[in-house]
Amino acid sequence: MPTILALAQGAEVLATDHYEAALDFTTYNALTNLEREPEVSVLDWRQPEITGMETFDLVLAADVLYERKNVAALADLVPKLLTPGCEAIFADPRRDEAPVFFGAMKEQGYKDATEEITIEQPARGVKVLLHRLRR
Repeated sequence: MPTILALAQGAEVLATDHYEAALDFTTYNALTNLEREPEVSVLDWRQPEITGMETFDLVLAADVLYERKNVAALADLVPKLLTPGCEAIFADPRRDEAPVFFGAMKEQGYKDATEEITIEQPARGVKVLLHRLRR
């Protein structure tokens, strides 16, 4: 979803995931809904091959903090991907592991501006926290 929203706003996007199938779905959804194809790349969060990779003005992530093993990996990876002074936005539906991640980011000097939003669904509203991380 972050890729589709960024593309819809005209951004240049590199979509990454450690599951190739997720990138296939992202590409399909972008082509189906926007007739645009994002650049995609498999990226193993635990053993990232980012040597020579550019940094980014914005890192977007949605519901990626559901496994403890991802928390430490993402806390290490995100600062390497961000251009200094830029931000990462994480949408979190209050996963149990999320506080560990945001604590690790705080230890690295990131400030977290958090906003609660409600995503309306046909049966109910889903509360999501949007975390804007900036050093």
